[in-house]
Amino acid sequence: MTIRARLTIWYAGVLTVSLLLISGGAFQEIYEQLRHQHRPRSERRALSEAGELVLETGLPAVLLGLAGGWWLTRRALSPLSELSHAARLIDESNLSQPLPRSGNGDELDRLTEVLNQMKVRLQESFTGIREFTLDASHELKTPLAIMHGELETALRDETLAASGREFLLNQLGEVRRLSKVVDALTLLTRADAGQVRLNRETLALDDLVRDAHADALILAEPAGVEVGLETCEAVSLAGDRHRLRQLLLNLTDNAVKYNQPGGSIKMSLRMIDGHAEFTISNSGPGIPPESLPRVFDRFFRSDRSHSSAVEGCGLGLSIARWIVSAHHGTITIESVPQAWTTVKVQLPLAPAEKTA
Repeated sequence: MTIRARLTIWYAGVLTVSLLLISGGAFQEIYEQLRHQHRPRSERRALSEAGELVLETGLPAVLLGLAGGWWLTRRALSPLSELSHAARLIDESNLSQPLPRSGNGDELDRLTEVLNQMKVRLQESFTGIREFTLDASHELKTPLAIMHGELETALRDETLAASGREFLLNQLGEVRRLSKVVDALTLLTRADAGQVRLNRETLALDDLVRDAHADALILAEPAGVEVGLETCEAVSLAGDRHRLRQLLLNLTDNAVKYNQPGGSIKMSLRMIDGHAEFTISNSGPGIPPESLPRVFDRFFRSDRSHSSAVEGCGLGLSIARWIVSAHHGTITIESVPQAWTTVKVQLPLAPAEKTA
């Protein structure tokens, strides 16, 4: 039965009950008047009785109609609200889970079936994209490795002219950059497919932050960027040491690259409300407000990044977001142009430290 038919039947029932109440009240009033017809009545008295009739029978009927209409509307739209809520939660991670159907064959049930078919097509498309990316990355690794080896072999030729050596060095740099892009794409694609497993262990995050600070000092030295570790509290959590170190290195590398000569970097690690909070801030041109919502998108780089001589492929923050998400944490970026850009990472603490 369709929603239209059900609404018609339900509301017809409510109106029928309302009509019966009005008719019953009117009949009772007329009956009482007929019983007392021998009593003289004035016109004003008749109007008063008519008003009482409306108030005593019509008003309850109207209220019942309103209440019934509200109830019917709520009941009719409740499946639509549930479907909207379920559709709002659709993302790449749950495309294999169908939306719940009522099975009664009405318009909403058929709409749910259409949405489920759409989810199947989307899942097939995403799967095809992941398989293509993995296959392409795999096929690119071998020729890049061969080119890398041949260039290094050519550079070992002592008879090579200076101009030729510079050319080969440039080519070797490009091959290494392409190799990093391929490795990053492979990691993200495997992560999307759930093929990357974290080696969780209880570790001291503060040790990794101190290592990242030491790395930052080395990376920042050529540009004269000052790096300060303001706070580094002792923090333990359960995580993958390699991936967390990769996260900190990516954020540190960005803070150095997107800085200005003689600029500054501030790092800190604190325990706040049951979470480890790591922040890293850098001075520099900053990120335009319109670009902030897209900074974690793959291959996205703001116009200021494109216009500068900064190397990068736009995958570092995508990898950082995946690492943080895999550790059940959050990562956010705030930026004030020509002032400070701050990345904040929050990660859950180890259970023993939460209760300490």
